[in-house]
Amino acid sequence: MTELVRGTPGLVRAVNDRAALHLLLRQGPLTRPEISRLTGLSKPTASQVLARLEGAGLVVGNGLRTGLPGRVPETYRVNAAAAYATAVDVTPDRIAVRTADLAGAVLGEAEAPVPAGPGREALVEALRAALALAPAPRPPRRVVVGVQGAVDPTTGRLAYASEEDMAAWLFPDVERTLAEALGLPVRIENDVNLAAVAERAHAAADCPDFVLLWADEGLGAALVIGGRLHRGHFGGAGEVGYLPLPGAPTAREAGHPYGRHGYQELAGGEAIRDLLHAHGVPGADFTETVTEAVRRAGAGPGTGAEAGTGAGAEDGAGAGGMAGVGAAAVAGAGSGAPESVEAARAGLAAVAGRLASGLASIVTVVDPGLVVLAGRLCAAGGEPLRALVERELHALAHSRARIRLSAVTGNPVLAGALDLALTAVRDEVFGGPPPVTPCP
Repeated sequence: MTELVRGTPGLVRAVNDRAALHLLLRQGPLTRPEISRLTGLSKPTASQVLARLEGAGLVVGNGLRTGLPGRVPETYRVNAAAAYATAVDVTPDRIAVRTADLAGAVLGEAEAPVPAGPGREALVEALRAALALAPAPRPPRRVVVGVQGAVDPTTGRLAYASEEDMAAWLFPDVERTLAEALGLPVRIENDVNLAAVAERAHAAADCPDFVLLWADEGLGAALVIGGRLHRGHFGGAGEVGYLPLPGAPTAREAGHPYGRHGYQELAGGEAIRDLLHAHGVPGADFTETVTEAVRRAGAGPGTGAEAGTGAGAEDGAGAGGMAGVGAAAVAGAGSGAPESVEAARAGLAAVAGRLASGLASIVTVVDPGLVVLAGRLCAAGGEPLRALVERELHALAHSRARIRLSAVTGNPVLAGALDLALTAVRDEVFGGPPPVTPCP
């Protein structure tokens, strides 16, 4: 039999304090009667809670609420200056930093150069310089760093990362070492996982079970199950760039598990650029070629011919039948394909077919309610590409998952890292997560 935890006075006070803090954080300045009503606490208890929180420096007065009949009530808010959090996004080209206060207001954002050379000393110096560019009045309580890779919890080392891009990070016990060197609590998280964290409040706000596919120069995925990230035993859940697929080289053929093979070689940015070039669509890189293919297909925003939307979406008649053109139908298209609407539509259909081929394996295993398409490739393709991927995916797999484009504006990795950092800071400062169900 499970032994019940006794509701000691200290525990009850802690629960009440957390309830009031999370309520103020969520709804903004409130009066004592409002806190009493929304938490279910008696007015005397609500007053005691506010007195304790003011004494601890977690709540401050926010002035009088005027314009109402009767006694003018005082309002209270969370003390945003009680703690700070910092997010960091590391790529091979730069280090981006964003700092926020306890209430979530961004105080500053900046970019700094990557480490000048390999080794932890160069990395620490680069991170220290980046953190100094977006300072807080006091050191942050938490720093969450997004990287192209993931920490293997069984070894403490950064895995799934190339030495070419992340050489400075490849040393033992990387999180602890950086935390000690910087004098700050540091957490390292996969960048695509952080994009999914950010999406939980946007495109995936109504679905706790979703997959985010990051299609850019590289391919990656994040799995959110029951509203929580699934990282895997070795930290590599979502490393779908290495997913074996028909038509792509295997790890055996590449000669290395992290070599050029799998889904990445079929649908990564470079492969998509070459595929569209073969359909007569020009462009210096994959974003230009995808954007140009959408333009030529006559399915750009505001044209009224978005792929797969409108009355013809279900039977493939939308956008002149573009949504009904599968990858197999264009397999024979060569480099001499004419510059035409049909060639561009065929090229987009082929791109969608490649993206859907990898997604089919993912959704068959995970069975999500939603797939979010993110990254520059998906942004360039927009709604026309989204509709084609959805159609192809439903033709390849039994999944009924909806497909949506990312709804996060700005840098999704920084947004997700700041979300995780603030959650950790608030749990620490408030004494735990919200103890009550949020009020409507």
